[in-house]
Amino acid sequence: MMHSVENRFIAIVCGAMLVFIAPLIVLFLALSSERVARESLQNTQVLMEAGAQALGKPLWDFDTDGVEQIAKSLIGDAAVMSVHVKDSSQSISIRLPEGPVDASLPHKVLTREILYNSNDGQKSVGTLEIWVSTPGLLSRFSKDELSIFFILIVAVGIVFAAAILGNRLTVIRPLMRLTAAIEATRRLGSRHHVDWTSDDEMGTLAHNFNEMQSKLEREETELKLAHSRATDIYNLTPSMLFSLDPANCLTAVSDYWLTATGYDRTEVIGRVFTDFVDEHWHETYRARRRNDNTTHANICEVTVPFIKANGETMTVLILETKSATSGERGGLSLSVMTDVTELKQAESRNHAQAITDHLTGLLNRQGFEAALDDGIRQADENTMQLACIFIDLDRFKWINDNFGHAAGDEVLRQVVARIRTTLRPADAMSRLGGDEFAILVSAEDVEALASEIGDRIGASLRQPILVEGAELSVSASVGIALYPDHAANAAELLLKSDMAMYARKRDGKNGMLLFDTSMLDTARERHEMEQNIEAGLKEDWFEAYLQPIVSLSDGRIAGFEALMRLNHPEKGILPPAKIIGIAEETGSIARIGERVLEKAISHLARLTQLEGTEATYLAVNFSPLQFEETLPHKLAALLLKHHISPARIVIEITEAVLMADNPDVHAVLKQLSEFGCRIALDDFGTGYSSLSYLNRFPVDIVKVDQSFTRSLTTGTADIRRKSRMLIKGIRTISHQMGCTVVAEGIETKEQWELLRKLGLDYGQGYLFSRPMPIENMLLMLEMESEAKATSLA
Repeated sequence: MMHSVENRFIAIVCGAMLVFIAPLIVLFLALSSERVARESLQNTQVLMEAGAQALGKPLWDFDTDGVEQIAKSLIGDAAVMSVHVKDSSQSISIRLPEGPVDASLPHKVLTREILYNSNDGQKSVGTLEIWVSTPGLLSRFSKDELSIFFILIVAVGIVFAAAILGNRLTVIRPLMRLTAAIEATRRLGSRHHVDWTSDDEMGTLAHNFNEMQSKLEREETELKLAHSRATDIYNLTPSMLFSLDPANCLTAVSDYWLTATGYDRTEVIGRVFTDFVDEHWHETYRARRRNDNTTHANICEVTVPFIKANGETMTVLILETKSATSGERGGLSLSVMTDVTELKQAESRNHAQAITDHLTGLLNRQGFEAALDDGIRQADENTMQLACIFIDLDRFKWINDNFGHAAGDEVLRQVVARIRTTLRPADAMSRLGGDEFAILVSAEDVEALASEIGDRIGASLRQPILVEGAELSVSASVGIALYPDHAANAAELLLKSDMAMYARKRDGKNGMLLFDTSMLDTARERHEMEQNIEAGLKEDWFEAYLQPIVSLSDGRIAGFEALMRLNHPEKGILPPAKIIGIAEETGSIARIGERVLEKAISHLARLTQLEGTEATYLAVNFSPLQFEETLPHKLAALLLKHHISPARIVIEITEAVLMADNPDVHAVLKQLSEFGCRIALDDFGTGYSSLSYLNRFPVDIVKVDQSFTRSLTTGTADIRRKSRMLIKGIRTISHQMGCTVVAEGIETKEQWELLRKLGLDYGQGYLFSRPMPIENMLLMLEMESEAKATSLA
């Protein structure tokens, strides 16, 4: 039985013989034949040469018998076919054999001139012509040579047969056994071994195959065991596991999956998984693999409602391995399904709590911003307009500070209840924080509707709110911005309604204002002022201007008030009132106050060097935000540095400091007073209860507001009379409380004279001097000293 391997081997051997051995044999035969032919021709030529020499004398003697004898001897050679001898005179012509010669046989004709050495020299006596046969390739060899060639051919054949037999014994037989073992393994499923042992490559192959079979058998056993364990783990894991094919059909489900869903395995295997998903979520589930998981790149996740066997729906989170959805493991995926129904319900509750204000039940800022986004999207779809109504309650902080936060919370709840009565059911209301509220209104003519709602809100708050037996009055500053007229997005709409509300609050509170582009200019100016303040602190543009405080009795300078000025290198002196207001809101007032205080004390030290100013004092204004625990220590360090007595420092405060009724502020004021500094109450008479402060706090100086000074010489006679009575009353009460009285804003000699007659102690104003830098103040005081010295002389 021939096999393909053996056939290929025979073909290779035959091909090698044809390509290599056969050409060599042919070449051997050709070369050998050529040698034999060449030797035969050479022998004939030698014989011919000898015959030609022997024929010379018989031809010369015309000895025909001798010529014939010699010709016969020549024809006796086996290679000679014909001999023809003739003399020069054509008398003798002998041809052997006598009959015709077959000229078709292969032959070669040799001709030789016959010479005779006579007395007269060498003579040509005739010619010798011999036909020599040229035999074929094999006919040239002798029998011995042909026997040797046959023996060579037999040897090659024996080698060829031995090669085939050796191939069959050493290669084909073990290959047949290896093939039989492989076929038996394929058909029977068991791991068959090859029964072959040898010390050659085939033995090594058989040995390696047997080892491979043994290893595969062990691995197969381990794989079956691992599969059994994996199946047990798959079914015993307390998680809803399932596998899908590329068509999203269920190929396997765990026992826990069946227990949790209530289905039988027979009724789910092979079904499309979306059969168990709420129909509205089919597309969401199909798109799950397009959603990237930020934590694990090879896992996709989706949350969908799953319909159980009893018809109930549970929300499940499905995590599916992405890698298994390609060509791996036959395209199967492994997924785990988790019941997150309660978690989703808790998330919904938490989300509701996250976007709801716990005090009022309204949306908080986060919820309102989301409502704004939704409102803008719906407005764009329905070609509607939106209005954002921003509300800030007036005097709410005063209620909190004086009646407590519980009362403040009750006020907020009642305010919300009243505002809700002014709104439509579809209007969204939010508490942004503190006493700030926002309302989102949608309509075709939204400006008119928003203005109407704003008016209704103001009207709803006119009646006092009853809290714990007390009637509390609350008003609101309302700002309105429109979409798309004023803003292009939610954040901008909320911002511009806020800007409108603040503009209304600056204009006097308790009212409504629609956003206007001029408010942007105000905001830009404010931003520019904030930048100027920061630049002033960084580049040291803040200065301490001084204004003299004089004795009204004789005009002598008793002290100086330090006033903050921001001297911009390009814009000059910027408005101090705006700077202070913005700095208090941004919190930079403390740094400004420290800078001005240090410069003012330094100026006082320089002024002290002039004659007559050794006892003058320095009045410095302090913001409520500057009263920190470290203030007395900082002030003491500055006074020690410049050798200034604390008695020469006056701390000027406004009613705002005292109205805050902050224990920490009171403690700082007490420390400053005990340190030796005097306390001045600025702008006296313009607050709510200024007189009570003289008794409750360590006040040493009372400063009458410049509005009272101005009214002494302006307005009707009745106003002038009342102003004199008020100033006189302030002077009387202050003196009885041991306080010095200083009048502000004196601009005319008439005012000076009236205030002196009313018994006020000191005054300041443009009549005496405008606030000026220290260099100008020093120059002015030096000139006055020189003028006095000249007049005395």
